[in-house]
Amino acid sequence: MPDGVRLERDGAVAALVLDRPERRNALTDHVLELLADHATACDLDPDIRCIVVEGGDEVFAAGADVRALSAHSAVEIRAGERARHWDVLRRVRTPIVAGVSGLCLGGGCELAMLADVVIASTSARFGLPETGLGLVPGAGGTQLLPRAVGKAIAMDVALTGRLLSAEEAERAGLVSRVVAPDEWRSTAHKLAARIASRPAVAQQLAKELIAASFETPLQAGLAAERSGFAVAFSSEDAREGMSAFLEKRDPAWRHR
Repeated sequence: MPDGVRLERDGAVAALVLDRPERRNALTDHVLELLADHATACDLDPDIRCIVVEGGDEVFAAGADVRALSAHSAVEIRAGERARHWDVLRRVRTPIVAGVSGLCLGGGCELAMLADVVIASTSARFGLPETGLGLVPGAGGTQLLPRAVGKAIAMDVALTGRLLSAEEAERAGLVSRVVAPDEWRSTAHKLAARIASRPAVAQQLAKELIAASFETPLQAGLAAERSGFAVAFSSEDAREGMSAFLEKRDPAWRHR
């Protein structure tokens, strides 16, 4: 079986490239395992400070491999390796940028929603078509989509099979930026390089706090932010950043 995921490295940015166009980048068990393993390795490497997840021009990922999925038991679906791989991807602390072009459906849409920033080509189409197979989204779609776009649009997408255009997804809050079809990849990588150039401790804390805000009452969230601020304040980079600001010079980050 072809690997299905290429790992590419450019300085402090690692790219996980879905690369099985003949299968529309279907998220097989093997592909999910590769994504989880590569993401874990990147997360443990202090020299990697941003991860890009991308597909091809025509397809980001068109969802699960239905033939492979149908071979699993209900127990395996609920608590087997697929579920574990998704859990690993959700726990990645390194900022993630998704570069999306073409179809982004089902598990592909759920994968994009795990990213912290989503760059979409004008050709991108987002959807959760699972109910058309007698299923429901199983990797976060029913929880992440309404948090991103609200109940009304999430219900429309899940219950009717509606696909959101890139522009609709941006207006609804699912997508960060929409760019021309020949610019999505370069924009995603430039943005990732910008994220990677900033102090890693602060970046990881900001990601953690914003992600937690969807599940945290306001007062608890404010307390967590205050603690996060104190942790960032104690870092070497905070001292360097404040000194550089006062001395009117560029900071020299050490990412600690």
